[in-house]
Amino acid sequence: MSDHGMMEKEEIFSKVLRAGRRTYFFDVRATKAGDYYLTITESKKFTNDDGSFHYKKHKIYLYKEDFSEFNEILKEMTDYVINEKGDEVISERHQKDFKKDEFDSEEVDLISEPLKSTEKFTDINFEDI
Repeated sequence: MSDHGMMEKEEIFSKVLRAGRRTYFFDVRATKAGDYYLTITESKKFTNDDGSFHYKKHKIYLYKEDFSEFNEILKEMTDYVINEKGDEVISERHQKDFKKDEFDSEEVDLISEPLKSTEKFTDINFEDI
């Protein structure tokens, strides 16, 4: 059998999710016996100092007998995260246009805007020391 024939049989249905530097590939594939299973591949792009880049890939094989429990646990875990932290992304590092500054945001606020009150100070009683 040619490589083309094997690829046609193996890949049944595919979807892609692009998420910043990561890309997730969801592929339904066929076993030699003709049954289906799912592969989930995370591909992450890394840029070298010289401007060249490479990808690191991680793959999960998920078989039909595990779908039900996998779905239940995935739903439970994603619901937990959303319930605890909401669906808003907390870290700005996950934004597509994020640029790392030399200072963290609190330091930048202090540099660009002089203190207008004593809210950022803590009262210290030297007699307690």
